[in-house]
Amino acid sequence: MEISSFPFPTQEDYPSPNFLTFFQDFDLPTTTSFASQPLPKKRKTDDFDPVVEDILSKFLGFDNQEEKPFSSQHPTQPLENQSVFDFSNQQMQTTKPLAGNNNKRGRQDSSEFISTSDDCYSQPPQQQRRLWVKDRSKAWWEQCNSPDFPEDEFKKAFKMSRATFDMICEELECVVTKKDTMLRQAIPVRQRVAVCIWRLATGEPLREVSKRFGLGISTCHKLVLEVCTAIKSVLMPKFVQWPNDNKMNEIKQEFQMLSGMPNVGGSIYTTHVPIIAPKVSVGAYFNKRHTERNQKTSYSVTFQGVVDPNGVFTDVCIGWPGSMSDDKVLEKSALYQRANRGLLKDVWVVGNSGFPLMDWVLAPYTRQNLTWTQHAFNEKVGEIQKVAKEAFMRMKARWSCLQKRTEVKLQDLPVVLGACCVLHNICEMRGEELSQELRFDLFDDEMVPENIVRSTNAVQARDQIAHKLLHQNHAGTNFL
Repeated sequence: MEISSFPFPTQEDYPSPNFLTFFQDFDLPTTTSFASQPLPKKRKTDDFDPVVEDILSKFLGFDNQEEKPFSSQHPTQPLENQSVFDFSNQQMQTTKPLAGNNNKRGRQDSSEFISTSDDCYSQPPQQQRRLWVKDRSKAWWEQCNSPDFPEDEFKKAFKMSRATFDMICEELECVVTKKDTMLRQAIPVRQRVAVCIWRLATGEPLREVSKRFGLGISTCHKLVLEVCTAIKSVLMPKFVQWPNDNKMNEIKQEFQMLSGMPNVGGSIYTTHVPIIAPKVSVGAYFNKRHTERNQKTSYSVTFQGVVDPNGVFTDVCIGWPGSMSDDKVLEKSALYQRANRGLLKDVWVVGNSGFPLMDWVLAPYTRQNLTWTQHAFNEKVGEIQKVAKEAFMRMKARWSCLQKRTEVKLQDLPVVLGACCVLHNICEMRGEELSQELRFDLFDDEMVPENIVRSTNAVQARDQIAHKLLHQNHAGTNFL
């Protein structure tokens, strides 16, 4: 509920003489005619008891004997030419001559207050105030930051080695560094980056981050967003790139050695990241399939990624509502736009049954009663899909914040998820091994699109690939 302020009335708002009468009855006398003119009949002094009159005179702070010197020393303008602000100023100015009378206690207190405020500049200047900061323990972080801290313990806490952590700090130093101020010292770069990485790696709430690093909860939240934004702007262009021609040829060769399929440039997969029910567009983020399987209302956002044979992301599309199917998310991605412009010529991106068959997307057979050749083809598609699925599994295992409902706001979530993707690529490129005990199983249901085939040329190309796989002894018999 919004409460509007009530404006103070002015003379222009109320031109009637009753407005001035209201202030004349309750304010101090300011004219010389007050003592000489008789009171109105309704205010005759004879009507009051002497005791009551004496009390009123003491309460108001004046009597008839003081009116003449008071009015002679302070001539005033006519009432009709004064505003409400003039009345209040005149009352404050007229209190000082009456400060010497001991019988006017109320006036004396008022004059003392005014004289104190007038003489404030004569006092010596006070010491400069300092900002109060709560003293928090930083023992845990200082221990981790020590060179003597065991490497295994450091990797267990931050899911990466100290060398990789140092490299990230060096890359982000020019963006993350803050200057000291007169009130406090800036948080060091290493501590800023550590707050973000530890929060992403553990998924612990902000109050636990605050205890570990000796910082305020709001400060930790701000640092996580700032470092994630820096990772997205500085490191993502370096570590998440669509391969150039030379790199694409290497990827095709590696995938062909893995599955026997020619011209495969990537494996595409879409996973879901759970979120708290948003305040707007709740139905769009409702995940029906996860709700039915877990018997618990679930909301999520999608995370689509294309990986190379080493599980490194080469393209990502993050943040679309969880109710969207995989083919709809694909249509919203920049990868789809690049393919429509002809930039993916002679390149296959292999997907699961949730993706449609197109000129550049190779999907498995989904109809009933498949032939031996079609079964063999689907088996090889599954081997390529396993590369993308395991890449998402390692990313979610390494960054535990992706496993539980995040506290990050919906508008900030794509930046945080993008930072997790970049950090995953850095760890994969630098050979950071992941402990088997951290393994995380994905549960992403595949929904066959309504229009599974969108290109007749792609149908013929898929049949030819399936025929060659079978007759060149690349197809297995695991489907039997």
